[in-house]
Amino acid sequence: MIRTRLRQVALILFAMLVGFIGLFQMFERTTGTFPANYAVLLGVVALMALGSWALVLRFQPYASQTVMACVLLLNAVGVTMIARIDQSMGTAIAFRQLLWQALAIVLATLLIVFLKDYRVLRRFSYVSMVTGLVLLLSPMLPFIGADINGARVWIVIPFTNSTIQPGEFAKLFLAFFFAAYLFDHRDQLAVGGKKFLGLQLPRIKDMGPIIIVWFASMGVLILQHDLGTSLMFFAMFVSMLYVATGRRSWIVIGLLAFAAGAVAAAGIFSHVGSRVDAWLEPFSAEQYNKEIGGSWQIVTGIFGLASGGILGTGLGEGYPSLTTYGNSDFIYTSLGEELGLTGLMAILMIYLTIIASGFITAMKIKDGFGKLLASGLVFTMAFQVFTVVGGTTLVIPLTGMTLPYMAAGGSSLIANYILAALLVVISNAANKPEPDHDLSETFQYEALAALRDHELKERSAR
Repeated sequence: MIRTRLRQVALILFAMLVGFIGLFQMFERTTGTFPANYAVLLGVVALMALGSWALVLRFQPYASQTVMACVLLLNAVGVTMIARIDQSMGTAIAFRQLLWQALAIVLATLLIVFLKDYRVLRRFSYVSMVTGLVLLLSPMLPFIGADINGARVWIVIPFTNSTIQPGEFAKLFLAFFFAAYLFDHRDQLAVGGKKFLGLQLPRIKDMGPIIIVWFASMGVLILQHDLGTSLMFFAMFVSMLYVATGRRSWIVIGLLAFAAGAVAAAGIFSHVGSRVDAWLEPFSAEQYNKEIGGSWQIVTGIFGLASGGILGTGLGEGYPSLTTYGNSDFIYTSLGEELGLTGLMAILMIYLTIIASGFITAMKIKDGFGKLLASGLVFTMAFQVFTVVGGTTLVIPLTGMTLPYMAAGGSSLIANYILAALLVVISNAANKPEPDHDLSETFQYEALAALRDHELKERSAR
């Protein structure tokens, strides 16, 4: 046990050490000195991270420590690159990012301490649905909604110039609802209909949920001009639907439905079509010189990646500030320029470690609701990483989403820290030894759910 605890704290300390060395090297190369305000704030954040680790041991003793250590490491690398771009642009976004990180650690720790049993979230499934939809649609309200860079996904905090992106928090509440709903209706949704090309198609009467979510996703795409959020929510629901039923036909239907909707939207709405045109012909003079919706940002990021090569130019030696939003939407290309392909592969491996840890938790947990929630949360993060990396490297059209834990922005940072905290809580239940008594809490939850499903079937038969 002591050896395990030493390994865990070693992971936390390693993440902090990497962050400090990166910032120190970058500041020495760009300014010749390490700013005192950064040194003080880094010390505070480090103490808070160690305190959070100690509280996890106290309140979630069987939880996996891998997730939080990887999150801290990604956060440290991201802050370093944001501070690097600050030196070129004369801004102080990295200092504000550290403040957001401190707040995110506090909120994540409070969740870990007070959420002793994640299954309580199942009781508030429809409250979570309403909350998620309100957050998702709140940018459409007058006075508080803000249209930035063609997407209306922001709300302005009253009496300030600050904005938040409520969609980042909406994904958490909708994940709670999807997990509860699919857990309660998994038997009905798993019943197959006719076979077509080797796939067991679902029954027509079971298509209602996916149709509703499809309309909601298309609504976000059309009204808010946000391809990334629309795609993320629909993909999250379809992936959780597959986990709940085990039927590949849901994946095929989901892909075809969203592809058809996206193609139709690209032909009807200019903001979607411009993204696709910039992706198909990024190096054409027409797309490159287009003032709105062109490919200038994508091409600049690609050239930044190319100049980094295998090992990169080195921290402080590149020109990542030339790319618009190089500290947020395009932070992946900024990192590729100064850390090279080697650094990018290391970053993707850290993400893969978090994703693998989350899926291992989902496989180990015996509670069906926890299995769906863990897999839904980790898939959402994995899909977000894929869309950001794929968009900046011309694999898919640009979506405008931010890289979790690394890109500048308080909304994304706090929401993804809470996501990681939820994975920690679920992993504690997954790794907890089975109690000696005959009827565990997990079995009670499963028995009650089975009894309720049986009562529903009897009522429908009547």
